[in-house]
Amino acid sequence: MADTAKHTLSTGARRPALRPAARSAVEPFLAMDVLSAANAKEAGGGSVLHMEVGQPGAPAPRAVTEAAAAALARGRIGYTEALGLPSLRERIARHYRDAYGVSVPAERIVVTTGSSGGFILSFLAMFDAGDRVAISAPGYPAYRNTLKALGIEPVEIETSAATGWSLTGEAIRAAHAQKPLRGVLAMSPANPSGTMMSQAGLADLGRACEELGLWFVSDEIYHGLTYERPAETALSVDPDAVVINSFSKYYCMTGWRVGWMVVPEVLVRPIERLAQSLFISVPYLSQIAAEAAFSATDELEAVKAGYARNRALLLQDLPRIGLPDFLPVDGAFYVYVDVGRYTNDSMAFCRRILDETGVAVTPGLDFDPARGSRYMRLSFAGTEETCREAVKRLGGFLKG
Repeated sequence: MADTAKHTLSTGARRPALRPAARSAVEPFLAMDVLSAANAKEAGGGSVLHMEVGQPGAPAPRAVTEAAAAALARGRIGYTEALGLPSLRERIARHYRDAYGVSVPAERIVVTTGSSGGFILSFLAMFDAGDRVAISAPGYPAYRNTLKALGIEPVEIETSAATGWSLTGEAIRAAHAQKPLRGVLAMSPANPSGTMMSQAGLADLGRACEELGLWFVSDEIYHGLTYERPAETALSVDPDAVVINSFSKYYCMTGWRVGWMVVPEVLVRPIERLAQSLFISVPYLSQIAAEAAFSATDELEAVKAGYARNRALLLQDLPRIGLPDFLPVDGAFYVYVDVGRYTNDSMAFCRRILDETGVAVTPGLDFDPARGSRYMRLSFAGTEETCREAVKRLGGFLKG
């Protein structure tokens, strides 16, 4: 009987070739591809300096790991409410009062699986297939890819030095007049540039969204990591803005995969319904740990001081080795460098740098398909020693 069944399966009519859905045909996240290549080089015995991925070099604060250990010791780790633990939502609401002087009810806080989960939930709640959403170029590549995968059209608007490398109300009005938009997504401090919008700039963007009836989404994942002045939350200029944040960057909790959103009341129940089906809940252990992260300010500020030293080193030494052209580094932990004097193919250029020097950096095409062939991004989230040695190796490469 077994032989007969086997024969039937192997000789039956073959189905037509199965193919992946068109929505899966998004561009690769090149920073992660570079990380894979760098890891392979290391596995082969090569020396690699990692400046490709935006990941804090420091571990999670002690209070975070202690809170997680205590929760494990208590035993059961189960589901939570889809919107997150009430105590964590209350603590995040308090953070907005303390850090920004903005009052946000805990009921409008949604705990998410990193900022990535926040984007998926908010995009599904705000936009229908075919809607158009403005994003900046250069900008975080996952915006384009996530929107496309959901059937939403990303509208990339080129920024320039004249606008502080930020979206403006004027640019949004012009894009909307050409073909209607449904929303706007801005990031400050920005990835890959590190540039930051002023409160006036945020207000200008918020006014345009209000006038045109557009959703205004503000990615504030790098808040806390600024060097000359504090960042402003979009909630200070538009109480209906959708704010997305995460414990990954300032709080050094990338692998814990926990973030949050602040949303208008009208979106709370729709997002809750989506979260119930898509995620059930954010991991309980990560939520317990995230709440403890708010008590680790001294430790986190020490980590940030290390980033500030790395930033100062690069801003001083990159021009000396032949890389003088980069966007302002107001926040985050990146330098977005113009390498157009050396190449018009940043992919090949960054590959050569990794192969010949062991310095892993990300090509600008990840962030700007139109102009990124002349840029590369360096992350200074690692150690000062890594930054010093990287400058030394890059200097030798550029002279050679």
